[in-house]
Amino acid sequence: MRDRVLRWRTELLLAAILVAVVAVNVSLSPFYLRTGNFVNMFQLSIEKVIVAVIMTLVIVNGEIDLSVASVMGFSAAVVAALHDSGAVPFAVAVAVALLAGAGAGLLHGLFVARMGLPSLVVTIAGLIGFRGAARILTGDRSIGDFPEWFDRLGQEPLVGRFSLALLLFVVGIVVAGVVLQRTAFGRSVYVIGNNAEVARYSGIGVARVKLVLLTTSGFVAGLAGVLFAARLGSVRGNLAEGFELDIITMVLLGGVSIFGGSGNLVGVALSILIILNLRNGLGLANIQATTQTGIIGALLIASVLVPNLVVRFGRRWRRAAPEPGEVRPIQRPATVDTRRKE
Repeated sequence: MRDRVLRWRTELLLAAILVAVVAVNVSLSPFYLRTGNFVNMFQLSIEKVIVAVIMTLVIVNGEIDLSVASVMGFSAAVVAALHDSGAVPFAVAVAVALLAGAGAGLLHGLFVARMGLPSLVVTIAGLIGFRGAARILTGDRSIGDFPEWFDRLGQEPLVGRFSLALLLFVVGIVVAGVVLQRTAFGRSVYVIGNNAEVARYSGIGVARVKLVLLTTSGFVAGLAGVLFAARLGSVRGNLAEGFELDIITMVLLGGVSIFGGSGNLVGVALSILIILNLRNGLGLANIQATTQTGIIGALLIASVLVPNLVVRFGRRWRRAAPEPGEVRPIQRPATVDTRRKE
């Protein structure tokens, strides 16, 4: 019960921060509340929020994937290089790029789940390696001139004002929420994040769950990279560079513990709205991109610090206040033997 109260407090705090950010943005520009501004706000960061959904499950599971931005760039570079060479039809190039993203995630999963290596180390290596592969595939040039249908998928609305990427995000966060909260697989994700050894002795396939999550993370990052290429209309080797900072901040600020085992997608959704509105407001105030990155970095530190303080407060609360109906023994003061020793 108390854990639920602490979670609700975190979500209420995030909602209050969101209201404050929106109020400041309204004061900065009369155009802020227009529907087109909100659509553009999501559209400019849609690839990040798509990856943030799967990153939530990975971190709840007690792991982390720092390679997602590099895998995005690598998958986009695969599409561009295959298109530039003319070796295969463009639709096949897109399929190969998605498989490349899934393969990158599978490789990480094999090292983490089967060989027991830390995901932090493995995915840092992936961050460097796949970024280098993207630069090799594209060289020092920008590759574009994609088919018209591909550019339309990334740049034009598909249903109403919603683009394909925005629709995929909505579907993805709903499906991920159901999986995490309503399925046996989701319960396994939480149990492993709390204590992998206990989960293993309970009969949960720890290696299988980690392998599935990291492979899915690679696939989703590859999909986001392909969508980013479609939105930009061209690909360079540095595509999506630095995106991992925003993605991880979205997850941790949403109340997901960096140590795993706790968090949910409601908090992450609120965190996404905060960061997108914050960047939108900073842009309206003509704040430079480098300063915006510094502010997001400060948020990342806060997102790790605040949950730890909440947990510490919760532990003190549990020790201080008994549950309803709980009877605790009276602690008698220690007595001092004052009898004269022989």
